[in-house]
Amino acid sequence: MSSEGLASVHRLRTRRRRWWRQWPLALVLLGVVSALVIVALDRFRFGSLVLAASVLLAFALRLLLPADHIGLLAVRSRTVDLVVLGLLGVTLTVFASWVPPPA
Repeated sequence: MSSEGLASVHRLRTRRRRWWRQWPLALVLLGVVSALVIVALDRFRFGSLVLAASVLLAFALRLLLPADHIGLLAVRSRTVDLVVLGLLGVTLTVFASWVPPPA
């Protein structure tokens, strides 16, 4: 047996165990999917607010979690991510509140 084969098996097992470390992204995506389901059920305003809350949750997670725990939620530098997520979350909240209620 060569040690090269054992090293590749070890790397594969390590990758399989890392999937749970993406819980911040999974949590945000769960919120986005929930928002889409709510919008599909003809509750546009509430679904839009849930979407805005999901983006603001991503902002809070990116702000509070250290870089080695944030996983795939980190796209660019921390500052750029926070500015983009903050502006998008606030803008979505304003626009969702601006939509007139159904008649």
